[in-house]
Amino acid sequence: MTGIAGPAVAEIAWRGAVRIIRSVFPPIDLFEDIADPADWPLILSAEQKTNPRLMESVGNLDLVPPERRVAGPGASYLMASFTHVSTDRPSRFSDGSFGVLYVGKIFEVALFETVHHHGRFMAATGQVAGWTSQFREIVLDVTASLHDLRADSSEEAREALLPDDYEAGQALGARLREAGSEGVVYPSVRCAGGECAGLFHPDLAANPTQGRHLDYHWDGARVDLYRDLSSGEVFRIV
Repeated sequence: MTGIAGPAVAEIAWRGAVRIIRSVFPPIDLFEDIADPADWPLILSAEQKTNPRLMESVGNLDLVPPERRVAGPGASYLMASFTHVSTDRPSRFSDGSFGVLYVGKIFEVALFETVHHHGRFMAATGQVAGWTSQFREIVLDVTASLHDLRADSSEEAREALLPDDYEAGQALGARLREAGSEGVVYPSVRCAGGECAGLFHPDLAANPTQGRHLDYHWDGARVDLYRDLSSGEVFRIV
C-alpha cells in the first residue's frame, strides 16, 4: 500500500473511538450468532428458502470479501456499513457504490458529524420542531494504516475536505480503495480540531460495544439539543 500515489500513510491505533447510528437499525443475528463468516453463504442460502426477507436485513454480503468479514458480538455495527450500500446514500469518500465505516476519534466528533447530517435531512424533509429519532453510540477500536489528510496541504486534499461538496472526496476514496488502501484519516469538517477515519473494510475496527442512547432535538432550523437517555440529561449544541 505504501506505493499508492496520494497522501502519506499513518499508523492509526485509536481506543474508544466513536460511531453514532440511528437506533432504528437493530443488530443482525447472522453476524452476531454465527462465529465463522465462512459459514454465512451456506446459511443464507438455506434460510432464504423459508425467510425471503433475510437478505433485506443482511444486505449484500458479496460486497465484503470473505477474508475481511467479521463476526461475533457487535459485528453488525461493523458489517452493516458495507452490506447496505446505495448510490442514493453517497458519503464523503464514496458515491454509495461501496461501503465506508466512518468513526470519530472521540464522542464530540461523532456527535457533531451526525448532528450536521441529521439536520440536513430534517430541513430537506420539512420536519416540525421537536425531539426526533433516537441514536445509539457505538464505542470501538481502530487499528489501520490509513492515508492521512490531516496535515496534507495539497489541492487534492483541500478539495476532498470541502464542507458541502463531496465530488473530489468520492473520487479520491474510489481511487485509493481501488489501489488497495485501507482508508483515510482526516480532520473533522464539523468539529474544529477533531479527527475522523473512513475505513474501507470492517476488520479494521474491533471490540464494538453499545454506549449511550441519544435523542436529538430539532428546533425547526437546526439540531440545537441532544439528550442522554440513560441519565435524562439535556445538552445544548453550540
